[in-house]
Amino acid sequence: MSDRSVSEVAPFDRCAVRIVDVDRVEAARKQLPADDELEGLTQLFRLLGDATRARLLYALLEAGELCVCDLAASIDVTETTTSQALRLLRTAGIVRARRAGRMMHYRLDDAHVRMLLDLSREHLRHTADEAP
Repeated sequence: MSDRSVSEVAPFDRCAVRIVDVDRVEAARKQLPADDELEGLTQLFRLLGDATRARLLYALLEAGELCVCDLAASIDVTETTTSQALRLLRTAGIVRARRAGRMMHYRLDDAHVRMLLDLSREHLRHTADEAP
């Protein structure tokens, strides 16, 4: 994000003539998520905004299901760090755990998580391709 003040905003980033289209504004407002849903969305993106947790998710996206020690090895962090991150992701419903004896195996919770990861990565690639 830029540290520019409002007075430094380029002219094309502001309305040249301030006329509000009441119908379009109302239509946009009707489609906005409710405050509790927005809170959930911001918490989700905050959770996904950590590089370690993102690496874990992409490892699971590629591997399907991994135990904690394999996940830790695949992203090069300690098992303790991996377990802590997985606990947060599991609580948020992003990953699912399966116990096999003394081992815990993790996988992405559902296709929505897979789609979110795929689309996010594709968006970054698309933006990089359009960079001057």
